[in-house]
Amino acid sequence: MQTVTSTRMSRVLKLPKHTPPGTPPEASLSSGLTARRASGGVMINRRLDLLRCSMSDVDDDVLDQLSIRWTRTRRGRPDPRVHIPTVKLNNGVEMPVLGFGTWLGFNDKMQLDMPTCDKMVDALEYAIDIGYRHIDTAHLYRVEPEIGDVIEKKIKEGVVKREELFITTKVWQHYHREKDVEVSLRHSLRRMKLDYVDQLLIHWPFSHNQQGVDEKIDYLETWRGFEAVLRAGLAKSIGVSNFTIPQLKRLIAFSKVVPATHQIEVNLNLAQRELVDYCKAQGIVVVAYAPFGCMVPSKDYPDSPEPKINNPQMVALARKHNKTVTQIVLRHLYERDLVSVPKTITKSRVLENASIFDFKLDAEDTKVLESFNNGYRSNPVLWYMNFDHYPFEKVKLDKLPEIPSGLLKWKNGKNQNID
Repeated sequence: MQTVTSTRMSRVLKLPKHTPPGTPPEASLSSGLTARRASGGVMINRRLDLLRCSMSDVDDDVLDQLSIRWTRTRRGRPDPRVHIPTVKLNNGVEMPVLGFGTWLGFNDKMQLDMPTCDKMVDALEYAIDIGYRHIDTAHLYRVEPEIGDVIEKKIKEGVVKREELFITTKVWQHYHREKDVEVSLRHSLRRMKLDYVDQLLIHWPFSHNQQGVDEKIDYLETWRGFEAVLRAGLAKSIGVSNFTIPQLKRLIAFSKVVPATHQIEVNLNLAQRELVDYCKAQGIVVVAYAPFGCMVPSKDYPDSPEPKINNPQMVALARKHNKTVTQIVLRHLYERDLVSVPKTITKSRVLENASIFDFKLDAEDTKVLESFNNGYRSNPVLWYMNFDHYPFEKVKLDKLPEIPSGLLKWKNGKNQNID
């Protein structure tokens, strides 16, 4: 027996090192803290949420030890512990409504936080083991090589088949010419050792070269390149990111293929109802990035608005449903018919993010959550404000910030040595 303890826990949980073969698989981890004997073994079924009163109640390493225990089948293969529903895109492709985000974020020097790459890889492996099938990445993120290695490993282990995965990547601003879209995608496929991606997105509607000069390429030209890779079977679906309603209207009017998805920032501060409603009317599925907004430390600026992770109203909702604050947020987005791609490198939160399909919010809950909508954008990319096709509200600045060098030129992979 292995004992897992924490000074902040009021009890000690003793878990078996291995669950004997033949133990019935767990359908969910959301049915409470119970232990019962079944089929000659012990099934452990507990709710991690009950071990927390807040995100910091229990050390992450302790929760990780708890969350990596899974039931094993006769073949020794881990059973998925979460079931994530899917939504059908306008071309018939099924897309899981919750994805694993792989953006590592910038450090205080506005360089990508590559030291966390190994933790991201571990978290992604765990995510696939427990049932995640949707992986969201991009050329900009630099981690396509690692994602390819994880996919290859999990396929070889028999955990998943390629056709069960939904892989999204994005084309960066350097590749907006029609002929360059396929070039960018083929580079991504090479880095991930794939024959196709399930979804390819235009990362932003504007373009620039590696020196940061606005190339003023029309996104209609870029979209023609996207339609070409769709016809070629290199992408199963195509979409956009960070577009406005007028940009979408123009794209739809002058194109053959309506985008399948639109990935935008959506959270409690930035509900984007008009844009979301327009997309729904056009049959475009909205994918929410930065779903936690200012709740995460990297976005908790001095002038950022509520709610923060310890907001009393949010904590009260979490306690009401025996969930965490972030689970309340993800459930709210799900009930708005949005797909979310939260990012985390902590295994316990990988599991937590996917444990949102066993409860519902009521009208009063929704009223509280909607009260935080104030139009605050956590990712305004102000250095692009004077570019053609900049999609956000313009603000008055004494001096425009320079484009971070990390957005201009790079190599890929943890060691940043892969083209």
